[in-house]
Amino acid sequence: MRKVWDIHGGIHPAENKQQSLQEPIHAAGIPQQLILPLAQHIGAPASPIVNIGDRVLKGQMIAEAKGFVSAPVHAPSSGTVMAIESRLIPHPSGMSAPCIVIDTDGQDEWIDHAGVEDFRSLSKLDLIDRVRQAGIAGMGGAGFPSAVKLSTRDDKPIETLILNGTECEPYITADDILMRERAAEIIAGAEILRHLIKPSKETLIGVEDNKPEGIAALRKAAEGTGIEIVPFPTKYPSGGEKQLIQILTGKEVPAGGLPADIGIVCQNIGTATAIYRAICFGEPLISRITTVTGEACSQARNYEVLLGTPVQFLLDQSGFRKDDCIRLVMGGPMMGYTLQDTAVPIVKTSNCVLAPSVAELPPPPPAQACIRCGMCAEACPVSLLPQQMYWFARAQEHEKLEDHKLFDCIECGACSYVCPSNIPLVQYYRASKAEIRQAQQDKIKSERSKERFEARTARLEREEAEKEAKRAARLQAAKDKAAAAANNPDSGKADLIQAAIDRSKAKKADADPAHDAIARAQAKREGTAEEESPTAKSERLQLLLASAERRLTSAREKLALAKEQASENVEAFATAVIKTEDKLAALQKEIAEHEASLANTAAPNSSDPAQAAIARAMAKRAGSGTDESDADKTLRLQNLVATTEKRLAAAQQKLSMAEEQNDANVAAFATGRDKTQSKLDTAKQELAEHLATIKESAPSTAASSDDPVQAAIERAKAARASQAEMSDEDKLKQTIESLENRIARTQEKLSAAQENGDDKAEILADSIAKLQDKLASAKQQLG
Repeated sequence: MRKVWDIHGGIHPAENKQQSLQEPIHAAGIPQQLILPLAQHIGAPASPIVNIGDRVLKGQMIAEAKGFVSAPVHAPSSGTVMAIESRLIPHPSGMSAPCIVIDTDGQDEWIDHAGVEDFRSLSKLDLIDRVRQAGIAGMGGAGFPSAVKLSTRDDKPIETLILNGTECEPYITADDILMRERAAEIIAGAEILRHLIKPSKETLIGVEDNKPEGIAALRKAAEGTGIEIVPFPTKYPSGGEKQLIQILTGKEVPAGGLPADIGIVCQNIGTATAIYRAICFGEPLISRITTVTGEACSQARNYEVLLGTPVQFLLDQSGFRKDDCIRLVMGGPMMGYTLQDTAVPIVKTSNCVLAPSVAELPPPPPAQACIRCGMCAEACPVSLLPQQMYWFARAQEHEKLEDHKLFDCIECGACSYVCPSNIPLVQYYRASKAEIRQAQQDKIKSERSKERFEARTARLEREEAEKEAKRAARLQAAKDKAAAAANNPDSGKADLIQAAIDRSKAKKADADPAHDAIARAQAKREGTAEEESPTAKSERLQLLLASAERRLTSAREKLALAKEQASENVEAFATAVIKTEDKLAALQKEIAEHEASLANTAAPNSSDPAQAAIARAMAKRAGSGTDESDADKTLRLQNLVATTEKRLAAAQQKLSMAEEQNDANVAAFATGRDKTQSKLDTAKQELAEHLATIKESAPSTAASSDDPVQAAIERAKAARASQAEMSDEDKLKQTIESLENRIARTQEKLSAAQENGDDKAEILADSIAKLQDKLASAKQQLG
């Protein structure tokens, strides 16, 4: 008998393995839908190489490996790619991740595939590439890509190849049933591994002694191969990689090291079978053996299940009773995790689905205070100090946790199992590991940011120093030329060179646009800027006036919209309108004063046509008094109508674009369009009434000019002349008569608008109210 060693600690929980060993491996069949996560292994997720709607065949690669530590994904059956999206995956956190979803067609049609008859004829690199392309990852642990693990270095020769058939966790029998029924495939895979690794000493298959049928089947299949089957006493967690190496060889893997560091490579027997199928038959990893067990299942058994099969599909075949199940577990009771949804798929590392009843796996009692019994330290298979680590984890003393080798913890749960205070020790260790990893990542990001900042600062300083050196060199060269010219009898050249230096300095000082703008503003503030010409001032004031009018119009529209929507910003919009009106009034006053000054100072025979035109306009306005003349009012109203029509066209265009694009602001654009339409109607009405007033008061003689505007001006002059001869009482009577006519016409329009349900009714009603106020005021003055 081969000598075996013992490991520190360990426990002996109830095995509960016989329930699922009553039947042979059962084919799970093809579900209607397969969900294939792109990350079923340690390392970088695979990248999709298919599109939605593509038909795929069984064994076809649908996602390629990205990076060295990665593995591709293949279609487990034929069908159509229905989606490439985020789905729930089997993970302790219940997270979602990108998946390829395939609607199967039931035909199970394979791609063309073939293996090799003699794997020994292939080179190591060719064999490893076939393993990589088959997407094989470790099927008994965390899922490390097998091709990476098999790429051993020549400077680290391997003495021992170990195949792990321990399967120490309770309830799980996937490896046990595989050894019983497919021992020949396991040995064939071990031969391929031995050819790849070329161990100089031995090839061992370690199996716990509670699997006598599997041990017998392996020994029979391994006869004459030199592969040794080594049974050893059952104890949890002897299936851990480092623990199995210690049991079979007596060697210990150093903290933070790898088995290859001590000349050993370890693989799972399920992985060996998958490598055999890939090399000899050309089949990628698309299925695995998974145990479905627990008292909440009527039929516990082992299934050969396609990867991507939803867990619910397996439970339905095992007679799952949801009401009897306390919680659904992926894996075993010691190291497994609770599944939040039965829609999650089977992946490459899914060796068991456990559906226990309350009696099988009762909820843990509340945790109590640690009594410092030391049982956790005795049970730890890694010889750690769980009690001290627990205190450090609670206090978040991460440095002390790392000093106590936190990351050597294999999270087997033995310490929690034996704790009399029912403290979930493993949960504290897992959380602390996550916090430390996150802190390390944050530190790396911070250091990289600091490096980038320092590199940028150094680059800027270097560039500035280079510029300064170049400027100093140019200045020195200029001085040298000036000195040389000074020594020359022709002193004129020296003066020219010195002048060039002065111009260069002046140009350098004036090169900064911001500096120039600041200097001009300061000079203007201090009164040192050049005096602004009257024409330029007029143009500037007119631009400011137009801008103020636009701002006032916009502020009024926003205020109206805020009132309609009962917005809380009504007061703020109203304040903005008042301020804008004040600014507009101030500008109008300044323009009037400027125009008056121009009218007083402009020479009638000025050589500047623009100045002469301004002077004539000012003189005309000054001659008509402060009141607006009829001609000026006519021109102003006509300009207002034209401007409002342009704004209405722009508003209608914006509304049409918003409706085409389903913009959320369609209602706001429609309100703005309606407001502009109302303003246009009001302007047109005011222009029409003004023209009618002029027509009523104009003499019957026709205008001497064919120009309608000139005719209106002449009529207005005639009306003003006739009014000048009227008494104040006659003027008031004429005003009252005009207001009564306007009120009557507006009342007719209001009645028509109310009958038609027109939005302008409110505006017309306001107009009537204003006219009535004016009429009452005029009648009061007359009385």
